[in-house]
Amino acid sequence: MQKASKIILGIDPGTLLMGYGLIAVHGSELKLLHMDVLKLSSKLDNYQRLEKIHHRIAELIHTYKPHECAVEAPFFGKNVQSMLKLGRAQGVAIAAAMQAGISVCEYAPKKVKQSITGNGNAGKEQVMKMLQSLLQFRDSPKYFDATDALAVAVCHYFQGHAITSATSPAKKSARKSDSWTAFVARNPSRVRKPS
Repeated sequence: MQKASKIILGIDPGTLLMGYGLIAVHGSELKLLHMDVLKLSSKLDNYQRLEKIHHRIAELIHTYKPHECAVEAPFFGKNVQSMLKLGRAQGVAIAAAMQAGISVCEYAPKKVKQSITGNGNAGKEQVMKMLQSLLQFRDSPKYFDATDALAVAVCHYFQGHAITSATSPAKKSARKSDSWTAFVARNPSRVRKPS
């Protein structure tokens, strides 16, 4: 097998469950290298969990030598304490990658779902099914955090390549519409006239 031109590490940060996924890029082909989760005990204090997150990311970087890292941005909820903890977990993961000299990009959850399925509100199972089709793997992971992280890595790949080519499944399956005017021009029968 040819050497990968690029390896991308995707991370779905969490304080009790952190997902990670790695893909190899061979030309325009993607291959799943590894995906899993880091389960963190709730009995550990916050700083011990952050240390374990840093250690696992450093381990993955040492083993797989990724060229780039993509991290899912925290979802903004109402619980400020949860957001603070999640932000710390994300920060530690980013710091581990940057310490190894790896560039990091951040993607909002909706952007990741949109990139993978064509729908920013897609469910986790829909994202997983699309990834199974795209990366040719059968086994469903025990936790969606693993496929969420894998989706972040694939999204990062598409963001770098889909702009000039139609590599994204979302781009292949959906016709690009620049505006409502363009849509109406292509679909005059779908326009309703006011009564």
